[in-house]
Amino acid sequence: MIEISHLTKKFDNFTAVDDLSFKVEEGEVLGFLGPNGAGKSTTMKVITGFLSASQGSVTVDGHDIATDPMAVKSLIGYLPEGAPSYPDMTTLEFLDFIAEIRGYSDEEKRRRIEKVINDVELRSVCHKTIDTLSKGFKRRVGLAQAILHDPKVLILDEPTDGLDPNQKHHVRKLIRNLAKDKIVIISTHILEEVSAVCTRAIIIAGGRILADGTPKELEGRSAYAGAISVQLTQDFDLQAALAGDQDIRAVEQAEDNARHYILLPSANKQIFGKVSEKAQSGHWPVAEYHLVEGLLEDYFRSVTHDSALASRDAQNAASATTTQQQV
Repeated sequence: MIEISHLTKKFDNFTAVDDLSFKVEEGEVLGFLGPNGAGKSTTMKVITGFLSASQGSVTVDGHDIATDPMAVKSLIGYLPEGAPSYPDMTTLEFLDFIAEIRGYSDEEKRRRIEKVINDVELRSVCHKTIDTLSKGFKRRVGLAQAILHDPKVLILDEPTDGLDPNQKHHVRKLIRNLAKDKIVIISTHILEEVSAVCTRAIIIAGGRILADGTPKELEGRSAYAGAISVQLTQDFDLQAALAGDQDIRAVEQAEDNARHYILLPSANKQIFGKVSEKAQSGHWPVAEYHLVEGLLEDYFRSVTHDSALASRDAQNAASATTTQQQV
């Protein structure tokens, strides 16, 4: 288990991580979400021991990163932002170097290198220097070194950045398989990745937790949860057809098509059955309609936007107070 308690990280007068507390259990894949500068990468660097905390504590499998850093680092596989490596080494030379640092030699070293080359599909670039590789292959080399020692904990910062769709699918499948007996924390700005891979998601902004739940739970908090998508075959006044219905709070025209509408339910209302009946009895020119389960992107924008507004208001108030004191 990873336990983070009241974690704070400051850089001079800037607070990057502000009193974070959460736990991650074995078998969980935690998606760490937030806008740029939210504190995601900083939190990961503190967990892995690359940065020290200003306040608070981090324990991994009972070991405190501040007092027993080597024990923690032996349990962690880390793919940092940018996947740093030695560009003049070939892929095979780099993995051999990492294996030796981890204490492996002879047959055990060869076995582990062979396994990660197969798992991450690096056979075609084994003898190419890392500086000649594409961004996607560099990420995959970084992932290979992170899992070479079969760690209990995987910390992955943007693991599919730069990968093509096929590579993303393969890496996501690999992460799901690895997560069966590990803790995995993934920082990503690709929200579809959270739904595809993660069992839980935390949204942070300004170094603070704004939301914590399964992807489905967070989608359910979206304004679009329970909405109905309606695609028409011809022009039709859907607004007039639904006028006065208190169960439907809004009818939005979708951006992709002039005849595509989203019907938003009022609070705690289920409208699919009602819309279906109205469509049939009113002979709407419907091509298709379906239930919208909720949009993680919408909820993410909502909570981070609200947080940004609150932060701006607090800064303005503090600035006004300082000005008054100076006067």
